[in-house]
Amino acid sequence: MPLPITTVVVDILDPRRETANKLHKLVDILVIATCAVIGGAETWDAIAAYGQSKKAFFQSFLTLENGIPSPDTFERVFAKLDPAAFSKAFGRWMASACEGTGLIPIAIDGKSARAAKRATATGCLHLVSAWATECRLTLGQVSVPDGSNEIAVIPDLIKTLDLAGAIVTIDAAGCQVENAKLIRKQGGHYLLAVKDNQPTLHAAIQSVFDQACEADFLGIKHRCHESFTDAHGRHEERYVTVISDPVGLPEVWVGAAAVVQVVRERTVDGVTTMTTHHYLSSTRGTAAQMARWIRGHWGIENGLHWILDVVFNEDDSRVRAGHAGANLAMIRKVAVSLLRRAPGKGSTVTKRLKAGWDDEFLREVLQGIQHNVVR
Repeated sequence: MPLPITTVVVDILDPRRETANKLHKLVDILVIATCAVIGGAETWDAIAAYGQSKKAFFQSFLTLENGIPSPDTFERVFAKLDPAAFSKAFGRWMASACEGTGLIPIAIDGKSARAAKRATATGCLHLVSAWATECRLTLGQVSVPDGSNEIAVIPDLIKTLDLAGAIVTIDAAGCQVENAKLIRKQGGHYLLAVKDNQPTLHAAIQSVFDQACEADFLGIKHRCHESFTDAHGRHEERYVTVISDPVGLPEVWVGAAAVVQVVRERTVDGVTTMTTHHYLSSTRGTAAQMARWIRGHWGIENGLHWILDVVFNEDDSRVRAGHAGANLAMIRKVAVSLLRRAPGKGSTVTKRLKAGWDDEFLREVLQGIQHNVVR
């Protein structure tokens, strides 16, 4: 019985020429590699060895006319494979499982693979991902080309996403007029952190709140929300204020409908510190919603980036030939999403080990998202 993943990758264009040396189908290569990464493989040798050890399992739904590909075959194919097409295929599969009420929050943020040296602004392979924070699924990814930086590729990622019904959160580095326009064009709403890299906008937002405070918020359309957290000897208070239809913002910010101020007061070991942060939004959400979306944005660090480094050892990966590093990174992100949705209790580490040992459990992992993508 075919598994969903086989139909996900079947439409990806094969980058190889049609020659007598082309012994393995692209779908076989991609499916084996994905399963191997889910099951614990982290190098091309390990991926090929995993395929050999699980040959009977793969023969149950793949043709494998010439057996299991060699490590060199895996590396060559992944180096040539178009990362945009690869990311789009997997991203649409993940997106088909995004469910929720109201706007679906999507965080856009970057991460480096430190051991894979490249001539980027960070000096290594740097990837920018779109992460559905509440569904915990990766919806897309772009890699920073040599000689460039994260800010330059965020528009490329936004263009690949269907953002209808989504609220996109981006940190201050990505607070750019072009990104705001693209998000609205793609059917989504934005919630952008605003700092001094946008001095005119930042000053305008600060002025909106200063004037509201002077008027004691009389006649100002606003909403407030407060929350408190006590954990690990730390007490934190958060006060969120949203002003709708603010006056005086630069007109270049398309669709701007609200500004947000978040005041955080944190006490650790008797020492209290206070910080203030500002945001620009194209939706007039409640203060509680804004608070959830803002806090959820940083879930990409613990929900994705931390797992990639600690469980999948991504920061130690030296894979960088051609597009191989970016494509393998996308598979890791898919693996994180699938393992999180896998049945049963246990950590991602435990589930990854079990997927490597138990064919039936691996089958359950792969069926965690059914393929119902409309092409």
